[in-house]
Amino acid sequence: MTLRVLAAMSGGVDSAVAAARAAEAGHDVTGVHMALSSNPQSYRTGARGCCTLEDSRDARRAADVIGIPFYVWDLAERFHRDVVEDFVSEYAAGRTPNPCLRCNEKIKFAALLDRALALGFDAVCTGHYARWDGGVLRRGVDAAKDQSYVLAVCTPEQLAHAMFPLGDTTKADIRAEAQRRGLQVADKPDSHDICFIADGDTRRFLAERLGSAPGPIVDQDGNTVGEHEGAYAYTVGQRRGLRIGTPAPDGRPRYVLDVSPVTNTVTVGPREALDVDEIVGERPVWLSEPPAGPLPCQVQLRAHGEVHDCVAETEGDTVRIKLARPARGVAAGQAAVLYDGDRVLGSSTIATTARVAV
Repeated sequence: MTLRVLAAMSGGVDSAVAAARAAEAGHDVTGVHMALSSNPQSYRTGARGCCTLEDSRDARRAADVIGIPFYVWDLAERFHRDVVEDFVSEYAAGRTPNPCLRCNEKIKFAALLDRALALGFDAVCTGHYARWDGGVLRRGVDAAKDQSYVLAVCTPEQLAHAMFPLGDTTKADIRAEAQRRGLQVADKPDSHDICFIADGDTRRFLAERLGSAPGPIVDQDGNTVGEHEGAYAYTVGQRRGLRIGTPAPDGRPRYVLDVSPVTNTVTVGPREALDVDEIVGERPVWLSEPPAGPLPCQVQLRAHGEVHDCVAETEGDTVRIKLARPARGVAAGQAAVLYDGDRVLGSSTIATTARVAV
């Protein structure tokens, strides 16, 4: 069946090949690049960039090679509100957000998809490494590039209008295919880090928006061991840049264990104190029926992170996840994505963690 497909083209090799495959499959494909900044020069460029003027030009050239119409849509205001401002407010609240996950949720599969459906398109095509198979979201076959984690916040209704042509292919094969198709982005490096922080200095970016807010850095006994200029600049599991003036009694490195915006306090301690074996997630999104009781499954706690055996159980509007073995450095604000093998069951946003087993 021929579909009207809107191909989201970031300017990278993945989205270009995805659009080419959709067109080759006989679909009526239109390419669109999302302009996400009112001042594109303030965003990252070059090998570590994303969504810049350079990327827009690369996307247009790829669309010309494929032979499809191409447009640029201005989503800068929506991106700033739903991704950039969310990023700042989450850090201010002592949590650690994932802006790429939020971009998928709020921009690519909300703003972009809503507009596409309103214009009569049947599906949105992206270069994500994941598979949507008969109403089931699965990992991409390339484990190193799998992006099912960042897609797990999308609803079944949104994913029903998604097309992921790259899910059954490895990255190396995608680059080779791009070369064969004559796409100039075949060797373009992947984007990294946070696109809207031009120099990669997250601490400075947050300080410019949240200001200086000095407070204590304390150990687990409440003793002050240093001072910070803003608790928002720290995240659970962080080791470097702590500015601790008092060494630990045993001389071992210390890590951030907790960030409290209420008391403006950062708590540090030994690495093993980062271990947790129980997680409570809020705002769950289920891609299948919510479990009626304890559900043995697996959980992934960060993009490309380790997968842990667990038992998940719904408790009202939350999900309690009990890990078979402790996980280390789990930060509130990240996503806890539940899997059954390569199948995504659902996701939630980590609200609290605890160490129950001793």
